[in-house]
Amino acid sequence: MRNKILIVIILVLSYFAVKVNYKEEKIEEKNEQNIEVTLLDSKTNDLKNLDLEEYIIGVVAAEMPASFQMEALKAQAIAARSYAIYKINTSKENYDLVTDVTNQAYITVDEMHDKWQNDFLTYYNKVKEAVESTKNKVLTYNNEVICAFYFAISNGYTEDSALVFGESKDYLTSVDASFDKNLKNFEVTTTMKKEEFCNKLNITCQNIKIESINYSDTGRINSLSINDKLYQGTEIRKLLNLRSTDFKITINNDLVTITTKGYGHGVGMSQYGANELAKLGKNYEDILNYFYKDITISEINV
Repeated sequence: MRNKILIVIILVLSYFAVKVNYKEEKIEEKNEQNIEVTLLDSKTNDLKNLDLEEYIIGVVAAEMPASFQMEALKAQAIAARSYAIYKINTSKENYDLVTDVTNQAYITVDEMHDKWQNDFLTYYNKVKEAVESTKNKVLTYNNEVICAFYFAISNGYTEDSALVFGESKDYLTSVDASFDKNLKNFEVTTTMKKEEFCNKLNITCQNIKIESINYSDTGRINSLSINDKLYQGTEIRKLLNLRSTDFKITINNDLVTITTKGYGHGVGMSQYGANELAKLGKNYEDILNYFYKDITISEINV
């Protein structure tokens, strides 16, 4: 009889233990729910859903060299996450982001294998650590997640967003980035045939006149006139596939020589500049607060 009572007690306790554990697992599962992002694959036009943090690993792997300092990679992860959340909050399409540089680049694990080859495990774990150690962290301004633009290399200054994207944002104003001037490939010179130059700009090649050059305070070209045709600096950069809007055009006989400084649109965080700051001992908070003005590093509510 005593054994039967003992068995009943054990069964009852087991039932409640299982029930409690199940409840705890469900609570934990609910707490671990993550944000999902819908991507438009720019190569296939397919839509796919990804966990946000998995997506950010793919963005950091695509957007910043994995050989960079850990604090720079962390800053990149937070900037990329902030940009993604901003797009999720503002997208009017049936997707949140595109997988190429029209939004921010993203690569799969297979593409990381192809990119890093024998260094795959080292670099994947490094990027994953940068993302996981900053999980759910975003940049906010006035309690709203910011549009955290970033680019490769400045011309010595970052640019005001109004001059590039036509919209002023208080947290995307120009800052000194003179540490970029010492980088390899800071200044690059390319040449092309004059005929190619004219065809790309849809102008005649006789007596090419470049005049009325209007510069921003940072030395980038806002606008200029070529053969009496007005162009925006951003338009010239796109038509001629230039590295930046800080450019100088020289025409000599049948050759056009173009020298550019920096690489990218110039707004927000300089990625190579972030790495230079990390080398100087700055942490990711220092880096982000340097490039994005008056922001707060906050946590997403999931």
